[in-house]
Amino acid sequence: MRRVGVAELKDQLSRHLRAVEAGEEMLVTDHERPIARIIPVEGPARVTIRPARVPFASVRDRRFRPANWPVDAVTLLLEERQGR
Repeated sequence: MRRVGVAELKDQLSRHLRAVEAGEEMLVTDHERPIARIIPVEGPARVTIRPARVPFASVRDRRFRPANWPVDAVTLLLEERQGR
């Protein structure tokens, strides 16, 4: 089990998480005092990412008409907050 300080963990989080994903366990320390243990998830931890059906560039500039509701958002917000 590898020991890693909080500051190093913050600086190199991605690298340490890849090591944990590969099966390594980490003991997180704060001034040499153990405070946490990071262990790999059991079973399949990876989520399959599917490619987008439509490229983002084709929908990036799409604009929608305003809803034109009979009440504005500020009125709804104030009404909801009065109940608190």
